[in-house]
Amino acid sequence: MDAYDEGSDARHGPGGPDGSVPDDSARADSSHGTAPGEGSPQDGPGGDGPRPAPQEPATPVSALPRPAPHEPTAPARAHQGDDTDAGPGRAHERRGPDADPGHVQEGDGPDAGPEGTLPGSAPESPAPPPTGLAALSLPYQIAAALALAVVMVGACAHLALVFLHVAPSNTVTKQHGRAVDDWVYPEFEQNWKLFAPNPLQQNIAVQVRADVRTADGGRNTTGWYDLSAQDGAAIDGNLLPSHTQQNELRRAWDFYVGTHDNQNRPAGLRGDLAERYLRRVVVLRLGRADAGGKGAALERVQVRSRTTNVPPPDWSEEQLSDKPVYRELPWWTVPAAERTGADT
Repeated sequence: MDAYDEGSDARHGPGGPDGSVPDDSARADSSHGTAPGEGSPQDGPGGDGPRPAPQEPATPVSALPRPAPHEPTAPARAHQGDDTDAGPGRAHERRGPDADPGHVQEGDGPDAGPEGTLPGSAPESPAPPPTGLAALSLPYQIAAALALAVVMVGACAHLALVFLHVAPSNTVTKQHGRAVDDWVYPEFEQNWKLFAPNPLQQNIAVQVRADVRTADGGRNTTGWYDLSAQDGAAIDGNLLPSHTQQNELRRAWDFYVGTHDNQNRPAGLRGDLAERYLRRVVVLRLGRADAGGKGAALERVQVRSRTTNVPPPDWSEEQLSDKPVYRELPWWTVPAAERTGADT
């Protein structure tokens, strides 16, 4: 067998093109072959016999280059998607699924989300139930809207009247001042006594007595009822006293004093209103106390005030009298409709 293939300059290994390794006898026989183009061994020069062709020494099988262990061939690398050029002697670097852009992991893709939803979108939650007026039926919604409108109109009207009461004199108050005062007084009266430079330093007690006709037809005059002391006893120890217990009697007296002079004559248009209001308050209080006995009827009432100064502190040099000062009002005849405490 020749060492070179015909028509090819590529060199093959010792085992030939198919990679087989001949044994020693085959190599020995091939050493006596002739080179291409040479004659027979008898045609050698000088008749010395055949001249062997020059050849390289044989390479041992153990010295032949071997492929790296577990090194995939080029078709295998192309199948695995490795784009690195692994040359001879370089180990193949296999890339994992995370490094392969074409690798699809579990949970990726449109099928990863809940059924019927797009990837990355939250499931649609049910709409909350209606609350407030929207939860009512149509007739109740209309009734609630009307009630709310009435309350809002009433609140706005009240604020407007109070504003006109405290505002300086203007065209509206000059023409409708009586209507404004009738709404404000006495329950919604506004004053600035709390912020006065010299606040009140007196204790004022309102007292009342009455001429009554007893059940047997006789007449009698009761003693003085200290209504302010009764109010004080009612709110003493009461954590949540009512507005009437604290302010009804006091505001009625302040209203009367502010609309009358020292001779108890009305000083303005509100004098008659203040007198009637104070009389109604004391008559109701006497009726609750059964003044004159069971079944007695009130015919006349008289109101007075008892004023005493608040004693100054010990460190003060101010000198004040501790004697009470009384102011008595004239007798007022009680109308027949008010004698039994009936409302007019």
